[in-house]
Amino acid sequence: MKARQSITKKPFEAVVQEHGATVLRVCRAVLGVHDADDAWSDTFLAALQSYPDLPPEANVQAWLVTIAHRKCIDHVRAGGRRALPVDSPPEQPSRLGIPGEGHAELVDAVAHLPPKQRQAVAYHYFAGLPYVDVAAILGGTPEAARRAGSDGVKALRSALVELPALTHSSSKGEIR
Repeated sequence: MKARQSITKKPFEAVVQEHGATVLRVCRAVLGVHDADDAWSDTFLAALQSYPDLPPEANVQAWLVTIAHRKCIDHVRAGGRRALPVDSPPEQPSRLGIPGEGHAELVDAVAHLPPKQRQAVAYHYFAGLPYVDVAAILGGTPEAARRAGSDGVKALRSALVELPALTHSSSKGEIR
């Protein structure tokens, strides 16, 4: 009789280290650079609380992107209730989590996509999730998620005509 191997989970610190940049990219793509840090923090605070109950065989990246999706929605909903700062300190943007470092045009173009397209592009191309997982996060079918991602990439191509053509690298799940 074969002994069943038990699967152990990584320490939560290792999960943050491994997936932190991906979650930040997703938050920045959905919310923009200025609001993403709060959503990122909220994501990992929520994840820390429920990580002990997560099954060891779970897809941690998809789980974190789902939490990030919900925190981004919460942040957008709360946006109307927050005070707007009048004088803000000079921004010190982090390069962590910006797709293709140095492609501010891409980040700006993604920010101008309709919400479903922006989210589908962020979750599929920036986080590398398959459309089945994107559909589970967004609510809908994988075909609808694929269509939203395709429409988003088409809109990005039109918006970024001066850049080299955007292509999807299926092995890395990124827009180039």
